[in-house]
Amino acid sequence: MKTKLAEAGFSLVEVMCAIAILSIGIVGLVQGIATALRSSKEAEIQTTAALLASGQMETFRAENFVVEGETEGDGDSGLDNYHWKQTVTATSVDGLYDVAVQVEHSGKPVYELRTLLFDAPLLPSTDTSSKPKDKLREREKRRM
Repeated sequence: MKTKLAEAGFSLVEVMCAIAILSIGIVGLVQGIATALRSSKEAEIQTTAALLASGQMETFRAENFVVEGETEGDGDSGLDNYHWKQTVTATSVDGLYDVAVQVEHSGKPVYELRTLLFDAPLLPSTDTSSKPKDKLREREKRRM
């Protein structure tokens, strides 16, 4: 006759099944956390690139004159892995420019910001100089 004490407890099969179910749950949880961390880091990179691009665009607008061409630069301190390139091209409308700022993170394109910017064309004059500094001087004379 078996006593109740001998029948109490879990068998080896029950314990192994419980451990297997628990392991599957923990693996899923760990993968979920890893995915969340990767997504968070990607969101941080995207946000930083967007702020860098919009800051560069606002700096360009604050200069009060538009010169066609490309300029490049790197992020400030703490943003060493970021590189930006700004492209300014004239459109078919006189005085309207297409401005694009592309931001790369560790050599990989991350963000692009585009806008149209209007800069009043110069008044016709007898001076045919097309140098940017001459255009700037001409605009400053008009504003005074």
